[in-house]
Amino acid sequence: MRIFVVEYITGGGLLKDELASELLTEAETMVNALLEDLAVMPGVRVLLSRDPRLSRPPLPIDIFTPRQVDDIWQEWCHCMERCDAVWPIMPETGGLLERISRLALEVSCKLIGSRPEAVRIAASKLQTSWCLGRHGIDVVPTCRPANFVPDRAPRWVAKPDDGVGCEGIRILDKPEELAAIMDPDSCQDYVLQPYIEGTPASLSMLCHEGEACLLSVNLQQVVEVNGRFHVRGILVNGVKQIDRHAELAHSIAHAIPELWGYVGVDLICTKNGPVVLEVNPRLSVSYAGLHRALGLNPARLVLRLLNEGPAVLTDRQLEQGGSMTLNLEMPYAV
Repeated sequence: MRIFVVEYITGGGLLKDELASELLTEAETMVNALLEDLAVMPGVRVLLSRDPRLSRPPLPIDIFTPRQVDDIWQEWCHCMERCDAVWPIMPETGGLLERISRLALEVSCKLIGSRPEAVRIAASKLQTSWCLGRHGIDVVPTCRPANFVPDRAPRWVAKPDDGVGCEGIRILDKPEELAAIMDPDSCQDYVLQPYIEGTPASLSMLCHEGEACLLSVNLQQVVEVNGRFHVRGILVNGVKQIDRHAELAHSIAHAIPELWGYVGVDLICTKNGPVVLEVNPRLSVSYAGLHRALGLNPARLVLRLLNEGPAVLTDRQLEQGGSMTLNLEMPYAV
């Protein structure tokens, strides 16, 4: 099987712009981990889209190097036509992940990822909150500033509705800060959420047509700097008592049955249980620590889903393993 791996930031999506993004370190971390997992699998060949300003990964893979004059989406479409499957690692922002997913289906290239319908829901924090809430899942209350009804929450968080990671997030502590975000001219694409006290965490899970298997519960090292969140590191598989989280994973997959393959879920562990922040219908950074933490190749599991379906989700070995720390403070050179 020949697989086209394409990540937006490192794969040429910013080819006509400055290659500077606070998500570059996370992007490289995910791409390198996936490539290493695929490189050791017999019968798998990889074609990687790679921005020419970045170094070539030291792995036996094929590289597509786009030029600045290229129509990058057209070139990615040509790459998919030359491969059996595509594994997209793109942000949901601006419909990017949904667009590449639909293109894959249009050119009859196997999509290793969630279906466009799931991507559209997960791309919006507001839609995700509504969808999960309708299925009885504890989720952080989310609203548009125009629909905001003041309550007793002392702190609020404003974030782009389709943002990824910590980009664009603002922590609001003062009434005047909250009033400023209420201005419809400055916050059209933002949503508001109450600040939830608890431990930042995430789920790494496999999904297939409404069913799920929890791979790990990960603890996030999040700090506040100048009114913004920054993720400094992740302890992959840092929580071993996972029964409640496993139930949550199944509930999320049931609520959004078009989720497929690897899915990440950000949440807050509170004294009353986990509360969902958002769903990432693609690889999340925690993926990069799964192989070493669990002692298994998560990419192999995802590809088995293509042939074996939900039988993969009942593999009991997924509950074993140790922990592994990912440091996200080391920038990649351009």
